[in-house]
Amino acid sequence: MSVYDPEGLKREIRELLRSRSAVMLAHNYQRDEIQEIADITGDSLGLSQEAAKTDAEVIVFCGVHFMAESAAILSPGKTVLLPRMEAGCPMADMVTADDLRAWREAHPGAVVVTYVNSSAEVKALSDICCTSGNAVNVVRSIPADREIFMVPDRNLAHYVAKKSGRALSWWDGYCPTHERLKVEAAARAKAEHPDALLVVHPECPPEVVEMADAVLSTSGIYSYCGKSDAKEFIIGTEMGILYRLRKENPGKVFHLASRALICPNMKLTTLEDVRDSLETLSPRVSVPAEIREGALAALEAMLAVPRDAS
Repeated sequence: MSVYDPEGLKREIRELLRSRSAVMLAHNYQRDEIQEIADITGDSLGLSQEAAKTDAEVIVFCGVHFMAESAAILSPGKTVLLPRMEAGCPMADMVTADDLRAWREAHPGAVVVTYVNSSAEVKALSDICCTSGNAVNVVRSIPADREIFMVPDRNLAHYVAKKSGRALSWWDGYCPTHERLKVEAAARAKAEHPDALLVVHPECPPEVVEMADAVLSTSGIYSYCGKSDAKEFIIGTEMGILYRLRKENPGKVFHLASRALICPNMKLTTLEDVRDSLETLSPRVSVPAEIREGALAALEAMLAVPRDAS
């Protein structure tokens, strides 16, 4: 019976990364030991953008399927590996290309704003993409006389409608992990930690967002907590974010708003999976050229929006 040797696995992975001319990306929600040895950690789109800038021939994306697709869209000449191909995103799966195509046929004049947490096929049928951090600016950049439809996250869309002042309609999708953060749990955490600030992700239910001291993307949460004078925080997003928050802010205390904030798909990838993926250069994720072209256009439209769009 073999003995699990995490430090040995980490050394194997680092050597394989060198020999394969590979870069290892880890999303903010990945296991601690995955984030620890990654070359780059961050949010889904940011990781793909950073990987595209490197000279690496191989991208190992420790995340979920739509994230690896984004890397393939932005780096068509590189080999993109997803160590666990079954690591998917339930919210991304809640809207299909056929769903969106049918909606567009019924609303030909509408602008479709698609959250990056979606499949490449859905992105390809969209006018513009958004992240949780720039969604408000993206919506504000759209002409006032245009109908706007957001997919797939109803909670993000609700938040964006309120912050932007724009009338929106949206697809009835949601993140099962963030949806599990209920008002009762958030209120209990605030009662147990009265000096802590409640910081949540906009994928949380609207009634929880209303309770928060700050509503931010994962990257925004890192920045906010680092710069804040507060010493204690209640975090309302997937538990994986605590690794970097605690590492980067040793003098501050972080509490998870609810023990339910764990994404099983984000926790699938193990050190063994990363090693095996690098050894075999599989499983690979690619995006057909005709889909990539449309998806890239939607991403580029997003990147062209000024940060101070109003």
